[in-house]
Amino acid sequence: MLEHGGNLRAAALRYRRDDWIDLSTGINPWGYPIPPLPAEAWHRLPEPDPALTAAACAFYRAPALLPVAGTQAAIQALPRLRPPSRVVVAAPSYAEHAHHWGRHGHSLRQVPYAQLDEVVDDCDVLVLVNPNNPTGATVPAQQLRDWAARLARRGGWLVVDEAFGDTAPGLSVAADSAQPGLIVLRSVGKFFGLAGLRLGFVGAHPALLAELADLLGPWAVSGPAQTIARAALEDRAWQDATQTRLLLAGEHMRMLLGAHGIEATGTPLFHWWPHARPEAFHEHLARRGIWCRLFTEAARGIRLGLPANEEEWRRLARALEEWSEA
Repeated sequence: MLEHGGNLRAAALRYRRDDWIDLSTGINPWGYPIPPLPAEAWHRLPEPDPALTAAACAFYRAPALLPVAGTQAAIQALPRLRPPSRVVVAAPSYAEHAHHWGRHGHSLRQVPYAQLDEVVDDCDVLVLVNPNNPTGATVPAQQLRDWAARLARRGGWLVVDEAFGDTAPGLSVAADSAQPGLIVLRSVGKFFGLAGLRLGFVGAHPALLAELADLLGPWAVSGPAQTIARAALEDRAWQDATQTRLLLAGEHMRMLLGAHGIEATGTPLFHWWPHARPEAFHEHLARRGIWCRLFTEAARGIRLGLPANEEEWRRLARALEEWSEA
């Protein structure tokens, strides 16, 4: 199993402290407030709710969507729906994509974002995260539409993971996802701060959505998850206020890092930068009860999510100051 952020129990055991600020994920620290749940959300088998799908299609501006138990479920399932193929995964990016395409008989290459246009015509499947996790790199929507059309002419797929796309709606190609060959993944966990729901959506051609639904089986999304997500997806006032709050917090983080000589990229929800000594920086923060995301392979660097309150911002600022002085 690959390592990811959010592994706070491991941090607590290793460093023997319980006053953690968890900045190791890019999850909104001010998540959607959970509404009261009707008893049937718990007691009935969770058959698909058309109202949830309608709310998701309206929010993501997609013609058709399949609810899944987090985008991770789709990431694991999609490689099983193709015969052995030539697959390119943009690198660096969310490691689960390459991990699962590499496990199902496909020929896998990892290619930097800057070189993707050069390989589109030499692969059957192209997978990328937009905006990228962890670097924040982006690809314009028109470029994605062009790649999708080129791949579709040969029966290929373009898989676009838009898990962090809610704060950059202009990049999304969810509206085009009914066309053959284009698959779009969306997550409720990041922007809405509801990672524990394990809920995401897949946009694709209806025939492919039917295949994926058959593979994932019945009752894929729990009743409580469906009820909570529908409320969140329909709450436009909360969404608008949260967009503003995240944009301001993201700018605050960018300025704080810049004041300490760190030029970071990312999204409002997280910031990433290459680091010559990422292990040392990670250890420095951990000794102060701040858990960040450490990258030690192709993308050697650090990723920070957002603090939840003023005290957490102050603790992070002190830790950065102490690192600058070391």
